[in-house]
Amino acid sequence: MTGNTQEGTRRRPALTREEVLSTALRLIDADGADALSMRRIGKALGRDPMRLYRFASSKDELLDGVVELVLGELRIPAREAADWEEVLRRTAHRFRAIALAHPHVVPLLVTRPLATPLALRPLGTLRPLEDLLELFIRAGFDERGALHAYRLYMGFLHGHVLNELQERVHDPEEADDLLRLGLHRLPLREFPRLRSLAAELVAYDGLQELEEGLDVVVGGLRRQLDAVGRTGHALAGQQGRTEARPGR
Repeated sequence: MTGNTQEGTRRRPALTREEVLSTALRLIDADGADALSMRRIGKALGRDPMRLYRFASSKDELLDGVVELVLGELRIPAREAADWEEVLRRTAHRFRAIALAHPHVVPLLVTRPLATPLALRPLGTLRPLEDLLELFIRAGFDERGALHAYRLYMGFLHGHVLNELQERVHDPEEADDLLRLGLHRLPLREFPRLRSLAAELVAYDGLQELEEGLDVVVGGLRRQLDAVGRTGHALAGQQGRTEARPGR
């Protein structure tokens, strides 16, 4: 009798922030961020929703936490890697994989930073920024150049995953590309180019698009870095010749 009473009154394990955020992520994956609420998280965990506010004081803070959790999957070996270009390519593929696994979170990855000042964001959301800046600076970019490279690179990745995840097919049963995409609704005189690209749009390959985009972005950054190096060597050589002139 006593044993049963003790078993019935035994306390449940304390909730952790990671449990709350993981549950929130699972609910977002299923139904989107708009459907998320403390009540739904509490129900999924079998806990009083009011107890969840100790982990996030508002839905905005909860969403920031989910972004932090997801970005925690993006590990960038900035200090160990010798080939910065290869790191950028591997990171891009990892980011795409995360986006495809959590499509409802992708808009949060893009928009939540816009809603929160840099210094007020969860520290985990700043880790990719810190790691990529470290990677670029170690590669030879100055601090300003590293920040520019980061913005260019992440801007490309955000744009790519948003583009890949958007709905394209209007009528999956249609065999004709124009009808399949619903582009026949567009006036031919106003949108001739778009209508003519129906076959290309249907044949979209996200992985191939990513690779081709990376060739452009990474190649451009490499050329920029090479140009800076050549300028630096030229200036150093000019300075050396000036110092070597007699009477100087």
